[in-house]
Amino acid sequence: MGCGIVGIVRRGGISGNLGEILRICLKNLEYRGYDSVGIAVVTRDGRLVVRKARGKIDEVAAKLRFDEVDGDVGIGHTRWATHGRPDDINAHPHTDCSGRIAVAHNGIIENYRELRSWLESRGHRFVSQTDTEVIPHLIEEFKSWGFDPYTAFKKAVSVLRGAYAIVAIDLDEPGRIFFARHTSPLVIGFGEGFTFIASDIPAFLRYTRRVLVLHDGEVGFAEPGNVVVEELEPGIPSTDPPRTVVVDYTPRVRFVEWSAEAASKGGYPHYMLKEIIEQPQALAQTIAGLEAIDEAVKLIARASKVIFVAAGSSYHSSLIGMHALIELADVWSEAVIASEARWRLRALRGDEVVIAVSQSGETIDTLLAVREARKAGARVIAVSNVIDSAIPRESDFSIYTRAGPEIGVAATKTFTTQIATLVYLAACVGRYRGVLSEASFNEVVRELKRVPMMVERVLEKYSPLTQKLARDMVPKASAYYLGRGPGLAVAMEGALKMKEIAYLHAESYPAGESKHGPIALVEEGFPVVFVALGREDGLLIESNIEEMKARGAWVILVASRGAVENMDKVDVGIEIPRTVPLVASIPAIVPLQLLAYYTAVYRGHDPDKPRNLAKTVTVI
Repeated sequence: MGCGIVGIVRRGGISGNLGEILRICLKNLEYRGYDSVGIAVVTRDGRLVVRKARGKIDEVAAKLRFDEVDGDVGIGHTRWATHGRPDDINAHPHTDCSGRIAVAHNGIIENYRELRSWLESRGHRFVSQTDTEVIPHLIEEFKSWGFDPYTAFKKAVSVLRGAYAIVAIDLDEPGRIFFARHTSPLVIGFGEGFTFIASDIPAFLRYTRRVLVLHDGEVGFAEPGNVVVEELEPGIPSTDPPRTVVVDYTPRVRFVEWSAEAASKGGYPHYMLKEIIEQPQALAQTIAGLEAIDEAVKLIARASKVIFVAAGSSYHSSLIGMHALIELADVWSEAVIASEARWRLRALRGDEVVIAVSQSGETIDTLLAVREARKAGARVIAVSNVIDSAIPRESDFSIYTRAGPEIGVAATKTFTTQIATLVYLAACVGRYRGVLSEASFNEVVRELKRVPMMVERVLEKYSPLTQKLARDMVPKASAYYLGRGPGLAVAMEGALKMKEIAYLHAESYPAGESKHGPIALVEEGFPVVFVALGREDGLLIESNIEEMKARGAWVILVASRGAVENMDKVDVGIEIPRTVPLVASIPAIVPLQLLAYYTAVYRGHDPDKPRNLAKTVTVI
């Protein structure tokens, strides 16, 4: 899972105590991890002050008085534990033996055990169980070899294996923050008289919108009025200083169109609800931007086979993308869970295309699958919400969903905008191949343009009903979510939402499979949610509804208008606007998102911060 890191170096231009600014930035990154938090600041009298503890940001910051700490250079970290349990000692930042170097890190250092063993043999003393702690000790060790602090930092980075985004400060160069990135995300924010380094743009969005996304293998330092970015050259002998090439990053600096308000709750009690409600706007933005994808269309049209690789909600949207390519373009395709992809991608050929779907563009399993595919000679198309993130950069072509920042851990608007993107892509391929007539293509596009209005209607009509249903869901122990065809992917996503934020055991099956075992668990009052997107699956699902009702199930049906003959057969019917079945998957998921959200709230859980989860999965 991803942690959140931030660094600030300033010379005026931004007022307030540095500890308070770090706290605000970390609060904006809390969705990346929240089991412990800490800051390290170089004070103006030359001390390194480190304050950290287990707990969420607000409670730790109040207890340790973050806001009272001041200086002009500092780093902070909000953690999701990977090595070592969540506690005060394992919280970041970590320091060296002398207490003069502090480091915050996101990712996993794969060779930390051998590095730690070597460092301990050299007399270094470790206090935590984390992999991160090797980094400040490596810097300290290489400084003892005669390297200056920045060269020692680069030398330390050069011996690391794994995924990392690193920020470091050193009292021997008190006006600088060192940084490095490999696989895990890291961005720089430029302001007048100050510079930020962070895991993600929302950290500093209230202060600046001028942004540089760092690439893998880049290292550098920030000081007041100056940022240096270099690329590390591999294969340097162990006793030599690392070799680097200076990077001209200025053409890559861009202005982020997201406002600070767009990354805040906007008055809603939770980010998740805000992001559910703003789906009409996000979808309109996505659909308006889906034009210049000719290269991707040609790649897919020439492919003998298309394989989607994705994880979580992105896998569910990929299942709909798979159906869309088969139905609209007559292209054989399949969707594979990214963590299982290596066993499927070994048989790839050069005439096959992989579509990698990831809202963050940094999902580690999907990124590794992309690299496997490239190694096998396949062409790769990325679908992501984050411009210039790792997966798009390593792909042959990228399509961006433009959903805006999504802060809630549970995917909502990124899921629906992925579906819109993939259905549009499939329609374009179908038209290019001559499978889809111009009239049929125009119908799909017309229906996609109607989707924001459809979602708005569903939100207005069913928000009160889903709140009522959620209260009835609160005491339930389990639920089934059943569907057929593209409706199965919607059912799977609905079940995932209920599991991840409401902690209610929800399983999804193809509706036809329910009688091959799962129906044995159904008894009086057992919740069963059905999804029917068109008449074809609706006819089949009607018999499945009868089977469940005969055993006392409490049946909720989400269906397109006309998909099911008699909505009165179910306990609760949620009817979405009639549209093309593939497009119907978008408004169909909305009531299930609301149902999960309100169930979580009524059970007393924070839907923005589900336990054991974080927004971006950047470690294997």
